[in-house]
Amino acid sequence: MAEPLGEIAGNADKRKAVIEDCLAALDLEVASKGGISGIAIKGGYKLVKSVKPGFLRDVMDHLLDDFLAALDPLYQEALEKGVPPGDHLEANRPRVANALLEVTDKRAKNAKMAVLKKTYGKLRPMAQKQVENAAPRLADLLRKHAATA
Repeated sequence: MAEPLGEIAGNADKRKAVIEDCLAALDLEVASKGGISGIAIKGGYKLVKSVKPGFLRDVMDHLLDDFLAALDPLYQEALEKGVPPGDHLEANRPRVANALLEVTDKRAKNAKMAVLKKTYGKLRPMAQKQVENAAPRLADLLRKHAATA
């Protein structure tokens, strides 16, 4: 078995770079949303970003290890099959979304801030599709950072 995917955030400098790239991808993904669901997503994102300076960075830092662990089975599967891991993520969008949403669902359930629980609850019904649509950006992050682990 290859090293776990979590190794891409193994040292402090690398972890910081991964988090910054994740936040940039999140900003791009939210900005790309349109229509009524896009308005809801952008509003919720703005609310979450306004909680306190650096809040999203802290959240990403806290979630990163869980996200990487959740995606590790797909990563290992790709390596076993000899398929580029980023391509494998894109080809398995529903599995990617399920893995990541399982992490956020657990965290949201235990969130202490009522406004965050409420916002997550309102946006959660559309999350599966949105996370599946974000798989190409996640795959790009994997291509960039897993290649240099």
